[in-house]
Amino acid sequence: MIRRKKRRKIRRKTKKDEKTEEKKEEKKDDKKEEKKEDKKEDKTEEKKEEKKDEKKEDKKEEKTEEKKEEKKDDKKEEKKEDKKDEKSEDKKEEKTEEKKEEKKDDKKEEKKEDKKEEKTEEKKEEKKDEKKEDKKEEKTEEKKEEKKDEKKEDKKEEKTEEKNEEKKDEKLSLIHISEPTRQAEISYAVFCLKKK
Repeated sequence: MIRRKKRRKIRRKTKKDEKTEEKKEEKKDDKKEEKKEDKKEDKTEEKKEEKKDEKKEDKKEEKTEEKKEEKKDDKKEEKKEDKKDEKSEDKKEEKTEEKKEEKKDDKKEEKKEDKKEEKTEEKKEEKKDEKKEDKKEEKTEEKKEEKKDEKKEDKKEEKTEEKNEEKKDEKLSLIHISEPTRQAEISYAVFCLKKK
């Protein structure tokens, strides 16, 4: 009986020991599992952090790329603006050159017009001079004609006088009166005509 009891005790003990061992093992397993889970969690967290870091890096890269693109766009815009400015400057220069050419052309035209006006004035003056000369010639010719007419008239008068004198000579004779008619200071001879 005692042996049986002992055996039972031993069995119980062994069972207890086994149970405790099992429990211990279970605990160990649990701990292991916990550790594994912790490790997994750590890994997942690490992965998450890595992902976060990757995301951050990606964001940074995106930002840097965006910045680069912005810079590129800025450069392009600057180039465009530079080109626009150059074009505007070129246009301005062309306009200034055109204005200069227009001014030159205007000056040339003014000079031409001035020359034309001078020529017209010269022609007018020449015409005036010609007219004056023509008038002078006309006057001289008129004077000559007048002189001719006067000479003709004088000749005619002379002829008429001669004729009259001849006629008078035919009809009248001269009588000389030697006595003075007035005082001695103003005395002069008188000739009278008497019919024959």
